Amino acid sequence: MQDSSDQDENERDETSGLLTVTVEGDEGSQRLDRVLAVRSPGLSRSRLKALILAGQVSIGAAPVRDPAYHVKAGDTITIDVPPAAPAEPEGEDIPLDIVFEDDDIIVIDKPKNLVVHPAAGHETGTLVNALIAHCGASLSGIGGVRRPGIVHRLDKDTTGLIVVAKNDRAHQSLSAQFADHGRTGEMRRGYMAFAWGSPAWTRGTIDQPIDRHPYSRDKMAVRQGGRDAVTHWETLESFTGRDGKPVASLLACQLETGRTHQIRVHLAHLGHPLLGDDVYGSGFKTKARQLGPQSQAALTALGRQALHAYLLVLEHPVTGEILHWESPLPEDLVLLEAALRSTD
Repeated sequence: MQDSSDQDENERDETSGLLTVTVEGDEGSQRLDRVLAVRSPGLSRSRLKALILAGQVSIGAAPVRDPAYHVKAGDTITIDVPPAAPAEPEGEDIPLDIVFEDDDIIVIDKPKNLVVHPAAGHETGTLVNALIAHCGASLSGIGGVRRPGIVHRLDKDTTGLIVVAKNDRAHQSLSAQFADHGRTGEMRRGYMAFAWGSPAWTRGTIDQPIDRHPYSRDKMAVRQGGRDAVTHWETLESFTGRDGKPVASLLACQLETGRTHQIRVHLAHLGHPLLGDDVYGSGFKTKARQLGPQSQAALTALGRQALHAYLLVLEHPVTGEILHWESPLPEDLVLLEAALRSTD
């Protein structure tokens, strides 16, 4: 939740429109965010950072998304400041695929292109906006006004099952279950992942810490000293390319921890990044040439990382009943799977 000092700073953010700053000689080689914090007193540091990460800050004609970028004397920095958004998200009539709902929880089968909660660059059109319209004031307030009821997240382009708490009691129980991740309870989260290549083993565990990438702050990376992260995986199917050699695999992954981008980062670290993942698998784009025409067309049409949260098992926060849900692959991944199986 936001502390009082941050809230006071945000209440002073009244600036909007285009702002231009020219870097002076004594500011050369300093961090972008520090220069702007001094030269743009109408904007709080937290808002400046959000604007940088959202691509709203440019040097010349090129957006700079790294707050730690070192500016040069004479650089012209342009800040495109949108009008301040309301502090509390509003309900929006966005269709939801509801798998389960009672007085305590709601389980959604999330489609692609749906952001879970409002953030810089995605102030509206989120799952939270849809939930506010659907559930009204019943959502748990523990997550704060920006994330009411949210216990865990899925990336914008990851599809599948997500559970939301409708009251504080449910939120506390679910948060504890997600923190435990099945070590002592029944909680399980399973994902279907289409990855490049074929692992040397049929199953395994990736136990590698994850932290922010040292240079690209919008990415995560395996880094010593980061937070513990454990992913269990198993190969369900292997697909061959034009040369008859394995080109891709379908993996079932289960999380023992829940770090940001965990499966995407871990599989890339293993040497088998997700198909369609331009962030962590950009170096594998040329591997698409080994796919048949149908597979290439299906991958192009996918336009996202090939990851689906298919399994969710948890203990009901009030009744104690063990609940189990499975979500079939969405249509775009069904088409990708069929194409990969094809020899054409």
